[in-house]
Amino acid sequence: MSMLYLAQAKDHQQLEWIDGGTLTMVLDGAATAGQLMMDRFDVSEGEAPPYHRHVREDEVFMLISGTALVWHNDREYELSEGGVVFLPKEEAHSYRIASKKADLLMINTPADIEGMFRYAGRDRTTARPDGFQILPERMAEAAEKFGNVVVGPPR
Repeated sequence: MSMLYLAQAKDHQQLEWIDGGTLTMVLDGAATAGQLMMDRFDVSEGEAPPYHRHVREDEVFMLISGTALVWHNDREYELSEGGVVFLPKEEAHSYRIASKKADLLMINTPADIEGMFRYAGRDRTTARPDGFQILPERMAEAAEKFGNVVVGPPR
């Protein structure tokens, strides 16, 4: 059974993410009966997740503002403001933000990968531990736990 989910921006969970960026949980599996999740990243130049592949979900991301380099199966592409990328599951990929700031919207289907972000990130409503950072070991652990495979370092 489908039902309406409505939340205002103030209701979205915000996580501290790689290099001090913010990941906002816009929709998760609980809100969509597991069909999809949608996040929004407010990140700075150089932000880059490890080179990885998703075992369970397809991914779409749209660069609302900024510029980025995208890697897919070892090919490099430039993505500019308004650009969209579709990444089928099992395809190795990554990106790196090339502009000073970027706003990135990401959708995964089906949902569940949001658990990885929550596991590795830090909820901004909790006290920030001194020196908090998302270490590669924590990312790898989170990725494995939620069906992603890290195949290399960030690009």
